[in-house]
Parts: sequence; C-alpha cells; structure tokens
Amino acid sequence: NHERQAEIVANAGQPGMVTISTNMAGRGTDIKLGEGVAELGGLHILGTERHESRRIDNQLRGRSGRQGDNGSSRFYLSLEDDLLRIFGAERISGIMDRIGIEEDQPIEHKYISRAIENAQKRVEGQNFDIRKHLLDYDDVMNRQRKVIYEQRKKVLRGEDLWTDVHEMIEEIIDDLLSEFMNEKENKEEWNLKGFEDALFKQFNIKFDLVNLGQNNSAQLSVREFIIEGVQKLLHNKENEFGKELMDYLMKVIMLQAIDTQWKEHLLAMDHLREGIGLRGYAQKDPVREYQREGYEMFMEMIARIKMDVLEKLCLIRSQREEEVEEIRQKQKQDYIMSRGEDVPESKTVKHEGAKTGRNDPCPCGSGKKYKKCCGA
Repeated sequence: NHERQAEIVANAGQPGMVTISTNMAGRGTDIKLGEGVAELGGLHILGTERHESRRIDNQLRGRSGRQGDNGSSRFYLSLEDDLLRIFGAERISGIMDRIGIEEDQPIEHKYISRAIENAQKRVEGQNFDIRKHLLDYDDVMNRQRKVIYEQRKKVLRGEDLWTDVHEMIEEIIDDLLSEFMNEKENKEEWNLKGFEDALFKQFNIKFDLVNLGQNNSAQLSVREFIIEGVQKLLHNKENEFGKELMDYLMKVIMLQAIDTQWKEHLLAMDHLREGIGLRGYAQKDPVREYQREGYEMFMEMIARIKMDVLEKLCLIRSQREEEVEEIRQKQKQDYIMSRGEDVPESKTVKHEGAKTGRNDPCPCGSGKKYKKCCGA
C-alpha cells in the first residue's frame, strides 16, 4: 500500500497529471517534473485547508519547488475551517464587513494572511504547552521508576538483604508506635490492645505490652522489646531453613512484593493523571498537584511493600512431607473439579496370582500337601 502511494505521488510531476492526496501521503517521495512541465510553470500545489502548524504548510509549499525547479502554490480556506472557526473567524468576518466584501467573493489581503498566521501561532503555543506538561508528568514517573528499578536490581544482586529487612522492621514498628503509643499523648490514651492486634497481624507474633507501659521510658522499652522479638523470629527461621534457602526466600518475597505493588501504583497514577487537569478550575496548578499527590502515593506504595515483605517472611514455615502430599492431592482434586470432571474414588488394589491346588505342595515350604497344611 505504501509503495503504491509513493508511486502515485512520484508521478505527480508528469504533464497533465492531477494528484489528490492527504498531507501524510508520499512523505519522502521525490517528485520529478516531466518533460516540458518546467517550461509551463512547474508543479502547482493547491491546499484546501491551512494546517495547525506552519511547518506543515511550508512542507506542502516546498513540494512545488524541488531543487530549484519552477513551481507555485495557493491555499483556499473557508471561515468554517477548524483553525479559523476557533481562533480567527470573528475577526476576519469583521474585516469583511468593514471592507464590504460579498459573501461568495474570494478574499486576498495581507491582514487576512496575518490573522491566519496569528491563529496558527496560538495553536502552536498551545501544543507546545501540552507537550511541556506531558514532559513534566512523565518526569514524575521517571524519577519513581528509577527508584523502584534500582531497588529491584539490588534485590536481584542479593545485596544487604538482612540490612534492608532490619530497617523495614524498625520503620514499621516506629509507625505503629506513633499510631498506638504516641509520646505526645497521656499513657491512659495509649491503645495497647490495638497495638498488640496490629503487631500480631503484621508479624504473626503475640506480644504482651500491658506490663511494659508502667515506667517513664515505656515507649523506648516497647520498641526494643518488639524489634528484638521480630528479629529473633526471623533468625530462628534462618537457622531452621539454612542461610542459603532463607536468602532465596527473602529475594523471591521482595521481588513479588515490589512487582505487585508497582503494577498497582502505575494503574493508580494513570487514574490520577486522567482527572488532574480539573484541579485548574480550583485555581491550582495541575502539574504541581500531580507531583504532590504522586509523591504521597509513591511513599504509601513503599510502605505497603515493606509491610507485605515482613508479613510473608514471618508467616513462612517448613512443612512435613505428609502435609505437602495432602496439599498436592487437594490441588489436583480442585483442578479436576474446575474442569467439571468427577473426582475418581480411591480403589483397593488386589494382586491376584495363580491359585494353589489342594494336592499341590503347600507354598509355606513345609513339604506337606496344601490340603493337609495351610489349606486344611
């Protein structure tokens, strides 16, 4: 199809040839003038509408003067064209009324050409602002993407995984402390029971915090007590599984958490970007609002990654071979039922061999006949 279009455009310079095309057809195709065409004035370009960009109009004009060949161009416009209707129709209509030009009479005047050029400049300015804002929006995601990808590469290389886990533990516990045991509040207002429930949900460990809140340094004591308990749990798991397996599990869990949360964050950022332009009606800069809310959403995603990693690390445990086989059988049955098939019933396998005759030697090895021994 493209080769056919290029062939048609290439023959536009032949004598008597009239070629109609869009401004995109035949881009990059050389139009050579046929024999005798240059003496007749060369290629003549008729434009039926002015483009929003002056650059496109100049490209169309340039088709008429290939490498110094003769040629000419002329544009025919209507006040109903999109460019003039949006930006210049009222002004041009006023000029026509003052000059006294009839409705069907063609207009050729430098003021009209200047008004059209100004309309094109305004459109170009708007398009430039749109591209600039797109770059600002993309820059926000680009910075976030660099942080996530660098963190992911670090996990893949297996660098300082335990250090990262210990930092996650301290950060999450500090957040929970500020929520349930805020030092700015009176001790009577501390929600120790809610704190215990939150810790059990996060780390799968039951803590008794009521007796730790009696001295002046209660918050510090609770913090050290919880951190020590969580770290002890994870190091016990390392001793149970072995360092190599534990490092592998940490790497897999971290990668899964990063990938899952990052995909959800990208979707949320797309939704934010779709409606952020409406902030302009509230006299707020949409780009700054996007940057601010995007940063808040990014930090919330980082917090979810840390919570997800620690929750799964604290829940992993080894299973006996019987438990593994039971899970496999259940998964197999679930798969069969999902396909609409009947689950086969377990049947007792019976091994049947040749029957021993009554007068044959007894298989027990006594030397007697079967009817006088085991078959009696």
